[in-house]
Amino acid sequence: MKYQLVVIALVAASLVGCQANPVSGRQQLVLVSEDQAQASSAQAYTQTLSEAQKKGNLSTDAGLNNRVRRITDRLIAEAKLMYPPSRDWQWSVAVIDEPTLNAWCMPGGKMAIYTGIIQKLKLSDDEIGQIMGHEIAHALLGHGRERMSRAIAMQGGMQLGSILAGRDLSILAPVADIALTLPNSRENESEADRYGLELAARAGFDPRAAVRLWEKMSAASGDGPPQFLSTHPAPGNRIQALNALMPQMMPIYEKAR
Repeated sequence: MKYQLVVIALVAASLVGCQANPVSGRQQLVLVSEDQAQASSAQAYTQTLSEAQKKGNLSTDAGLNNRVRRITDRLIAEAKLMYPPSRDWQWSVAVIDEPTLNAWCMPGGKMAIYTGIIQKLKLSDDEIGQIMGHEIAHALLGHGRERMSRAIAMQGGMQLGSILAGRDLSILAPVADIALTLPNSRENESEADRYGLELAARAGFDPRAAVRLWEKMSAASGDGPPQFLSTHPAPGNRIQALNALMPQMMPIYEKAR
């Protein structure tokens, strides 16, 4: 009975916090407001750049910085059309001089890309456009707020379950992470692939570059972990899904050119 009460409480919290995303239309668990997400992201962004500055890891390559800014400016212009509230975001992009193969965009448009992914993969402008389009799509689709909300729900669920069960259930957290968090993260990644591809196409970046990009990423990272334990779709599945979108995206790209 106690476990049934836990399930009922979690389902009730999920129903209260669910709302349709204005871009994708998908129902999301949203327990964190946009203002809260942006404030938290702005603080984390400032801290990240401050630490990079102290380590001398903020890129001073004017040509590279201008290149990245030129690409992201085109994407931001289209993002404001895709999701009008983003017109009020304080957009910003930094180039961090570290070897990691990574890029990201926080809620509110705080972005970064690492020199490692640009240099190691010898990325073209179209490929950088695809990477940053994907990352911006995460922000437009509210995935940051969704992740924060799921973390709150899981933490609250564990605490509530421990009280009702009369014992510590935190040992179940890794199981809950695999059962709940990772599948949704893969869904978010696939969603960002689709809308990021469209965003980049509208900005005039070749959709076919997304396939080339993930082929390079696959070659650079090897087989990686099994898809079941990965927050990203398996490279082969991802490339197959991107190829399936080409008939829809190429006309958008051709028109934007």
